[in-house]
Amino acid sequence: MFEPSVHHEPRAAPRTLAETLGYCGPERRGGAALVARLMTMMLDEIDYGLLLLGDGPRVLHANHAARACLTDQYPLELHGHELRARLAKDVAPLHSALQSATNRGLRRLLTLGEGEHRAGISVVPLLGAGSASGFGALAGVPATLLVLGRRQVCGGLSVQGFAREHRLSPSEEQVMAALCEGLSPNAIAARNGVKIATVRTQIANIRAKTGADSIRQLVKQVAMLPPLVGTLRCQVDAEAQQRAAANASAMSEEACQAVA
Repeated sequence: MFEPSVHHEPRAAPRTLAETLGYCGPERRGGAALVARLMTMMLDEIDYGLLLLGDGPRVLHANHAARACLTDQYPLELHGHELRARLAKDVAPLHSALQSATNRGLRRLLTLGEGEHRAGISVVPLLGAGSASGFGALAGVPATLLVLGRRQVCGGLSVQGFAREHRLSPSEEQVMAALCEGLSPNAIAARNGVKIATVRTQIANIRAKTGADSIRQLVKQVAMLPPLVGTLRCQVDAEAQQRAAANASAMSEEACQAVA
């Protein structure tokens, strides 16, 4: 006697991100890779340079902002996959901070470089001596985050977006950008070739349109805006992006092998 056949309707393909990540059907391809790609895209939208280090100074990942920061003028540089201090005086502090993060789980704030090229760098332990429990196979695997300080208080695109939002004129936007750079009204007048009375009138108009009680409050409003990084990406040429992607892929494979 034959059992009646039971027809199972095929599960519909996922339509949302949550469904895609939780889908176990045959159409699913590389859910983990999708999450990794989205995480990379998310990190690239942050207007702070972020470096993920593995064992010692070995770089596992660098976001767009970090790759743009690591120029000839920045106190840190990349040699292959290895992060190094550009100046001899910064070698020991950087090494000490990385060792303290890995071996003792200590956070450090460094100031490296000289003159106008000085930069603040935050060293944050993610995994290592302080992560002995709760991380399964990752327990004891060294991982350190470096957050690179911003060079500007107010990003260029943030200033432009703020100016459009409050309907500032082009000349008012120019004055506001100069204020965010830290210039005084007298310095702005000299730069723009206008009288100081003109600049004061423009500042009064900016304050009226934005509701700022003072220049300090105005700059604070702009500095606290969510960052826009479109122009930052333009500073990173396509060849550098391809090299970084290839390096990140290779280093990710090495990290996975180390954990396994």
